[in-house]
Amino acid sequence: MSLVLIVEDDAAILRGLTDVLRFEHFNVIAATDGDAGYRLALEKKPDLIILDLMLPDMSGFDVCRRLRTEGLSTPLLMLTARGEESDRVQGLDLGADDYVTKPFSIRELLARVRALLRRTQPQDTKLPDEVRFDDVVVDFRGFAAFKGGVAVEMTPKEFGVLRLLAARVGEAVTRDDLLSDVWDQHGSPTTRTVDTHVASLRAKLEDDPSTPKRLMTVHGVGYKLTIP
Repeated sequence: MSLVLIVEDDAAILRGLTDVLRFEHFNVIAATDGDAGYRLALEKKPDLIILDLMLPDMSGFDVCRRLRTEGLSTPLLMLTARGEESDRVQGLDLGADDYVTKPFSIRELLARVRALLRRTQPQDTKLPDEVRFDDVVVDFRGFAAFKGGVAVEMTPKEFGVLRLLAARVGEAVTRDDLLSDVWDQHGSPTTRTVDTHVASLRAKLEDDPSTPKRLMTVHGVGYKLTIP
């Protein structure tokens, strides 16, 4: 699991972010001032830093500057209550990788966290060219699917959902990950759209869609593809 450092002096925001990230299976450490956050970042080498701009002792700008001066390349997501373009530009110029302006959507923040981790961590899974299970054969490059030798009509998004699940066979893939990777947008559509596409895939590929054996729900998380 990825380790996330949150540097935030607002107790309510810190508690909320910590709870959400832990629920999403991240390890979390936290600091409530800039100096402590700076020291924790150097000591623990987190996979991602969520850094508030307005902090006691040392501002988020200063923390970011010093970490980059020390050579720490950890992806850094800056939180700010300021909406001015100059503040956003200054943070990015100092080495921040992205920013979210308060008040922010938890879904948007999670999507940005995952996007930063995908861009900066080695990807040990490769999207497959095809997947086979039972009497199903799906050719992702050719956008062709067959069940029992009979062609099955699937939409591009259905191919995308199945391909991501096939890339991580046996692993739970969150609805937000599916939205981020297949739709590449976070405000719309909603996670309900993912559910609808999985239900459609079950209807087309499962022997009994009402009791699926391959496209499985992981309650409270998302879906996984199970292949014997």
